[in-house]
Amino acid sequence: MKNFIVFLVLLMPSLSLAQTQTIRGNVIDQQSQYPLIGASVYIPGTEPLLGSATDQDGFFEIKNVPLGRVSLKVSYLGYKERLIPNILLTSGKQVNLNIQLEEQFFSSEEIVITAEEDKTLVNNELAVISARGFDVEESRRYAGSRNDPARMASNYAGVSGANDARNDIIIRGNSPTGLLWRLEGIDIPNPNHFGTLGSTGGPVGMLNNNVLDNSDFFTGAFPAEYGNANAGVFDLKFRNGNNSKREYLFQIGFNGVEAGIEGPFSKNSRASYLVNYRYSTLAVFDAMGLDFGTGSAVPQYQDLSFKIDIPTEKAGRFGIFGLGGISQIDLFGSEEDDPDPNDAFGDINNDLAFESGTGVVGLTHTYFFNPNTYSEITLAVSGSYSRGENDSLTRDNEGQVISRFFESATDFNQWRYSLRAQLNRKINNRNTLRIGGSVDLLNLNLVDSMLNQETQEFMVRQDFDGNTSLLQAYAQWRFRISERLVLNSGLHYQQLTLNNSRAFEPRFGLQYKINSSQNLSFGAGLHSQLQPLQVYFQNTAGSNGENLLTNEELDFTRSIHYVLGYDNSINDFLRLKVEAYYQQIYDAPVTQRPSSFSLLNAGADFEIPDEDSLINDGTGYNYGLELTLEKFFNRKYYFLVTSSVFNSRYEGSDGIERNTAYNGNYVFNILFGKEFAVRNKNAFFIDTKVTLAGGRRFTPIDLSASIEQGFAVEDDTQAFDGQFEDYFRWDLKAGYRINARKVTHEFFVDVQNVTNRDNILNQDYNRSTQSIRRINQLGIFPVVQYKVQF
Repeated sequence: MKNFIVFLVLLMPSLSLAQTQTIRGNVIDQQSQYPLIGASVYIPGTEPLLGSATDQDGFFEIKNVPLGRVSLKVSYLGYKERLIPNILLTSGKQVNLNIQLEEQFFSSEEIVITAEEDKTLVNNELAVISARGFDVEESRRYAGSRNDPARMASNYAGVSGANDARNDIIIRGNSPTGLLWRLEGIDIPNPNHFGTLGSTGGPVGMLNNNVLDNSDFFTGAFPAEYGNANAGVFDLKFRNGNNSKREYLFQIGFNGVEAGIEGPFSKNSRASYLVNYRYSTLAVFDAMGLDFGTGSAVPQYQDLSFKIDIPTEKAGRFGIFGLGGISQIDLFGSEEDDPDPNDAFGDINNDLAFESGTGVVGLTHTYFFNPNTYSEITLAVSGSYSRGENDSLTRDNEGQVISRFFESATDFNQWRYSLRAQLNRKINNRNTLRIGGSVDLLNLNLVDSMLNQETQEFMVRQDFDGNTSLLQAYAQWRFRISERLVLNSGLHYQQLTLNNSRAFEPRFGLQYKINSSQNLSFGAGLHSQLQPLQVYFQNTAGSNGENLLTNEELDFTRSIHYVLGYDNSINDFLRLKVEAYYQQIYDAPVTQRPSSFSLLNAGADFEIPDEDSLINDGTGYNYGLELTLEKFFNRKYYFLVTSSVFNSRYEGSDGIERNTAYNGNYVFNILFGKEFAVRNKNAFFIDTKVTLAGGRRFTPIDLSASIEQGFAVEDDTQAFDGQFEDYFRWDLKAGYRINARKVTHEFFVDVQNVTNRDNILNQDYNRSTQSIRRINQLGIFPVVQYKVQF
């Protein structure tokens, strides 16, 4: 206590000083991406006026800006004025902004300049509907997000995230496997710890919001440059490091203990670097001998993110980026001295060891041939692996382990070598053309073996070592028909060389500005996606005992998207958005024999189904209505209300229409947050979130058959007929930010599931008690975090 008082005494003089910070960044043309020289950048309402003009490379710098929240205005002759509100300035870190301006459309002699304040605008100007740009601050601000961009996205209309254990992004009733992850223009593997091949989510996100830049999120009818996805796209960018000052970060919280550094390579260059490393918090405490009740099941993981930015005068701009992480956990039921058969954490009848890893490193080059034409080329190597071993345990009447036998083992490895090239040409202020393509060379090594519990015979489900490739090409045209009417059209092509599956996919988007505050938008397009890669190499025993690849000729799963939207900027900081959609799905893999199985239901757990002899005869459809009412952060508070009402159905090879596994029917979110200024530019803040959603769908377990077989047997004739009770969760977050001299401290407590509601996650058969057990999600769960920047 004495040391704490001394710390406060030493800190108080630094808090009493008037403090300022620097805002820097660059201003570019939205269509051509070329720097705008001489753009005016200033902070309205300051006296004297604080501002700057961009230099020959489009860069600006405004020094001595008072701490707190400020707005920034950017103007340039012939372009629409841009207003960026509520930029947070702290003492420990400079602000670096990338600002795009749109050229005016001159339909008459009159020039109308309007300031743009919509913070949800996307980076990709070729998107007119079902798209949202997100500010990285939102992933830090929203209660319950755990600093995870994927969990943050669950607050958006059309996204279901009623799963406390994983961050799967379920969009408009689609499987989470329908999501495309893209980083710095390259398609990447699942960027989550404890992920498996074919999945797109996990318990802990690998993406670190301390290194992310503002990025785009699409929920349907996305532009032609995005392929191999049926549900949505998360197009992520890493920010550049500070190119004028070295800065440091230290943070400890739920996601891990992490440290970061960024800065310039030299004072004579604008080249910069950014590096961040993170290690599992629970693993650190375990190494210190502290036990948090997880026993041997301590999640071990670590990850590294980095970006190097090298602008040159004549050779263009070079960038090197990377993301990598490894994870490991042991769920050993044999180590339970006093096993509880109803314990949902792990399984007392199994020993499971699991490890996984994901990594990507890439080199990018951007070159301007002239102010209206540029090229982007990216070379990247990515890889992922997942390995698991599972032993089944037999216990006596007292619960002691008396024997074990091997049950299953997997060893999946994938390497991807990627080349992507794009050429963008701004023909004039009406027309922009973008063409490009990519080649992904895939090297796979898949081994999967298990004991068949019905026949008690050992079988190899997968044993493949080989290569294939995915080829993609696209062309897009943006045509500003008038100041009010914009047409975006394009064509995407993709081909899987494994079996020469091909897809030609037209895309279309139209936006009409009713007036300065209201828009109508329509989007439509054909989208195709290959199957999770291990599905193609599923073994089937032939009549002569040989292994046959009966799934190797599977075609893409295809869908047609139709979306109609209305957008109303009620005032400068309040926005209403409504979208209605319909998605028709066909060529989904189903079994040849009549059954309820469809791959449309795969993806929301750690395994992809191991069905063989699949054919592309399945269908499905999704439709719904979404509403978003959002007040952007202003006057120290914000709120976000989103609601989605939807229906998601499918047909297997038995021809019966059923609910999909993701047909929760509705999701409702309300978020609210407020800051309270404390003298000397400090702040106390609170954020809260309430989610109400339809319960998860499930297939009933046949108890008598399960008792007879010794494992869970589901009644497939009633596939997804059951629905658990509605999901409800209230999260509450409170924190404090201190701006000491050149150092910012931030501390918060995020209490998730404040009411301690028992939301059900799943059900399972417990062979120890010969009963069906309910597996609940997290109860009340406090997340504490401390961060310091200097």
